[in-house]
Amino acid sequence: MEIFFYAQILLHLLGGGVGFLFNPRGAHASRATHGIAVLASLAGVVFSGNILLTGHGWFHEWRGSLPVGPLSLSADPFSALFILIISLLSLAASVFAIGYVREYQGRKNIASLGLFYHAFILAMLLVVTVQNAFYFLLFWELMSLASYFLVIFEHEKQEARSAGTLYLVMTHIGTAFIGTAFWLLFMHSGSYEFQAFRESAAALPLGLKNVIFFAALIGFGTKAGVIPLHVWLPRAHPQAPSHVSALMSGVMIKMAIYGLWIFLFSFLGEGPGWWGPVVLGVAILSTFGGVLYALMENDLKKLLAFSSIENIGIVLLGIGMALVFSSADQPLYKGFALIAALYHVINHAMFKGLLFLGAGSVLSTTHTGNIENLGGLIRTMPWTAAGFLVGAVAISALPPLNGFVSEWLIFISLLLGFESAEVTFHFFSPLLAALLGLAGALVATCFVKAFGISFLGQPRSHHAAESRESGMSMLLGMGILAATCLGLALGAPWVFRILGETVETSSGGFFSMEVFVQKIFFLSPSGFEAGRFSPLIIALVITVLLLGIVLLLRLFFGKASIRTGPSWDCGMPGLAPRMQYTSTGFSQPFRRILSFLYQPTRRVELEDEGMKILRTAQRFESRITQHVDEWVYQPLIELVGRLSRKVKYIQTGHIQLYLSYIFVTLILLLLFFGGRA
Repeated sequence: MEIFFYAQILLHLLGGGVGFLFNPRGAHASRATHGIAVLASLAGVVFSGNILLTGHGWFHEWRGSLPVGPLSLSADPFSALFILIISLLSLAASVFAIGYVREYQGRKNIASLGLFYHAFILAMLLVVTVQNAFYFLLFWELMSLASYFLVIFEHEKQEARSAGTLYLVMTHIGTAFIGTAFWLLFMHSGSYEFQAFRESAAALPLGLKNVIFFAALIGFGTKAGVIPLHVWLPRAHPQAPSHVSALMSGVMIKMAIYGLWIFLFSFLGEGPGWWGPVVLGVAILSTFGGVLYALMENDLKKLLAFSSIENIGIVLLGIGMALVFSSADQPLYKGFALIAALYHVINHAMFKGLLFLGAGSVLSTTHTGNIENLGGLIRTMPWTAAGFLVGAVAISALPPLNGFVSEWLIFISLLLGFESAEVTFHFFSPLLAALLGLAGALVATCFVKAFGISFLGQPRSHHAAESRESGMSMLLGMGILAATCLGLALGAPWVFRILGETVETSSGGFFSMEVFVQKIFFLSPSGFEAGRFSPLIIALVITVLLLGIVLLLRLFFGKASIRTGPSWDCGMPGLAPRMQYTSTGFSQPFRRILSFLYQPTRRVELEDEGMKILRTAQRFESRITQHVDEWVYQPLIELVGRLSRKVKYIQTGHIQLYLSYIFVTLILLLLFFGGRA
């Protein structure tokens, strides 16, 4: 089956350049480059699906003359799962892009968009299959650079340029830490090969392990967007074309989870007991910080970007609990937590991709992502509204969709900490579970706002009033992901078994799936009865209840009882768009209750004719404080600025001084290396 992987790689290489054979700004370039992306993604689905179903991996090695070692690619079930995630989401995004990119035709170079789009997907595929640290960093950098050019695709906008610059700086800071972690492993093992890292893990000194742990956590945490390393994410993701935003939020930040996973459970071996609480601290900070800032956001794509931070926090909750159970020598609980975390990785990719495609559909027809200017779209864009609603229900962890299954499993893994050998977790475990439940309630509130204000009510702008449904390709792309969200929920026990085999290959553990799953029921490994549930039965019960309610209403009241009339307007002449809840108004109670956290600033401007009763205009502006920006990054920027102003004095413009710098440097190098010789 490796022929399908080779086909996927070759198709992405071909698709990156095929657009230049046509008019780079025309429709043919778009159809060709995204059509080939669809074929490449289908090949990836077949390849990865075969490995996951059969359990048989694949390995190939190309030996060359480079001293870093051979270029070796491998796809075990763990890598295959990430290939499947990349391929599924890129399949839907590419189908969506065929219609979405039409708005760029004639004014933007679509061929260059296709080039970076294919390079981005190709780099992610190679990141999860390469088995050498040097090539991993090479493809990681290709992924970062390709996504940078996608972020600044609309470079005529100042927001895109500034977001791209910030992203480039932050991603290279993260890469520096990742490179440091790999370098330390190389210094200890004497090789860049991943297999050498695994074999030497048991002999790693504890102090060196801790340094590598923090370097990996900071490096991959920067790419994942964990707080406080998240500042680039809510700025960069919204600036990219929407199908690219779906890949960045749905897949790219999961490359960081992949990298952190192989470090924690493969390269470093057993770690000290405090690693788990550190990861859990980062997780809970990201979970709450992400959802609280998403709740205040009025831009649809920024709201989705902040919620990605929250979901990365949820994944890290599972990973953190796995580290806790590992240090307490409880492999069964560790396996359950890892499967739950991995389940949420794939679930988040699907429903977040769906939400970004839905936001792109809205953006393409209304030309605004500001929720305050939307409303009433459910009447003009019913299929887009339905797709966005599926994504909103899934991300809110409501049954019967996939988000509910994985978050419930992580909830159970948190409660398992009550039975941990670590006594301190007897208190913290229920607290973490309660905090996850609270975060889930806030997420549901956030997406009630996002869907309700955007799609319900009356149009708040001319663009919203004249919106129309998106084309077939865009709806098909959303439909693929909506169906996947439902399938991942209804087939949850079967998916869980596959993920269990995947976790066994990636963490070195072994456990019987019968402890976790029996037929269509999930079981808590502790025997806790409340952990027993079936997503399929829950879906059937909800369906039967809804159909029963409809049937009873028709039976008792009949068709004659259904009467359409005007909405109740309190005796006023008629409801107007200005009478509806706004996005800001909806979130105002939270802004007030949590004012100690948000620290909002308000500005009110009034205009009148010299008398207050003859007021002609009123403008209101409110902002919340971004504490990480003010407390961490702004002082850091000022420090770098001061140091740069001091250092610039050595740049005088005189060639004689520059030659003296070179001369002094050569003398110091000769003294240093001469002494060593």
